[in-house]
Amino acid sequence: SQKSGKIHVFDRETGKEITYFYAPGIGVENITIKDEQLWVSDNLEQTVYCLDRATGQIIYSMLTPFQSPTGLSFYTEESTEKETLYVTYAFREPYIRDNPNRDPSHEMQYRDQTFIHPLYFHYYEDKKYTLSNGYRVEMTYVEEISPLDQVNLQNLEWRIALPTDTNRQKVIKVEAIGIPFTEEVNSEGQKIAVFKFEHLTGDTRCIFGWRAVIELWSLKYQITPRDCESLPPLSEEYQQRYLLDDDDLAMNTEIIQRAAQEAINKETNLLRQVYNIRTYVYDRLSYGMKPHIDTPDIALKRGVGSCGEYLGILLALSRLNGIACRTVGRYKCPQNPEQKNIPLIPDYNHVWMEFYLPGFGWLPMESNPDDLFDGGPYPNRFFMGIAWYHAEMAKGVPFEKVTTQGVPLKEINMSIGELALNHVQFVILEELIPQ
Repeated sequence: SQKSGKIHVFDRETGKEITYFYAPGIGVENITIKDEQLWVSDNLEQTVYCLDRATGQIIYSMLTPFQSPTGLSFYTEESTEKETLYVTYAFREPYIRDNPNRDPSHEMQYRDQTFIHPLYFHYYEDKKYTLSNGYRVEMTYVEEISPLDQVNLQNLEWRIALPTDTNRQKVIKVEAIGIPFTEEVNSEGQKIAVFKFEHLTGDTRCIFGWRAVIELWSLKYQITPRDCESLPPLSEEYQQRYLLDDDDLAMNTEIIQRAAQEAINKETNLLRQVYNIRTYVYDRLSYGMKPHIDTPDIALKRGVGSCGEYLGILLALSRLNGIACRTVGRYKCPQNPEQKNIPLIPDYNHVWMEFYLPGFGWLPMESNPDDLFDGGPYPNRFFMGIAWYHAEMAKGVPFEKVTTQGVPLKEINMSIGELALNHVQFVILEELIPQ
């Protein structure tokens, strides 16, 4: 039950309790049994778990493509003998209602939404992660040049990061929009589109950018603290690159240094340290949008932060504890996989974090979406997991950087927003099944 946080096992004949297992999630859970496995869905965790029927231990888990999974059922196609797991989803959906008895007539209401959809997944046991329902998506990023004031910039180079290949994302093709670009590849294989302008004035008008077709999957790692008891040390290169304050993280301030100590207390296991830091930040922050991002010391004092401010605090506390980590982003496709072949516009950009686990590699962790309740408990769906709708750009480089005659814009007191307006669009092309 959700109240007890346990899955109770009863004798079929006597009705007496035989044993119990701890529930894997924090929400309302539904169960089905298949052979020697217990399958559990959790509506808040947005996850389906495969448990050992005898011990209740998690064998693996996977994220669902839609929110609030409930009922589970396996179906075998007779002609192919292929087995598919079907999931029922049930939630309340906000929508705009046309009410003729009000002026203005449009009002927001909620309606029940219930449907069944197959959950496609594959567990890569040797790599300790699961991929589930993927989507082939077309993403377009375009800048519309329209300077706010008269300018006269010479030899302008406009760099925009391109989507990158990862365990859960595959770039199929990229093409230029408006004007051609040259592709720059750094030492780690990250790709950047470089657009060049001989001169740009207040009268310049054009659009430029790129269109990419990418495959996106939901990913969930199956690594436990026990797997992290004897990790190799962090390399000298990663210490120099990912433990420094290189992004206004306020790591030398008293409030951030004190928070870094309080967050992990006496914990020595690296995975638990990251989890404790996440809990510490969630306990002290609530989500709120701001027009600009403050440094971690200011955001922590205020107690309210955007995704970027959550991320800044998570980065600062992690790095002060010797945990290599970095920023990842940059956009989320609107979460409507049923709406295929129509333009979908994201409301804003988004950033999250990756932390480095020696011997395993880079693991994802969301910045703020799991901070659902004041004081917890918090779901773990996006701790070592990331949903299909996250589009990852080149890592370890700024998403956009503009220079004029080799000088960054900020050094001449100018911002990208003063020169152009960006446009971001997604089109979901088709659903994919992991092989």
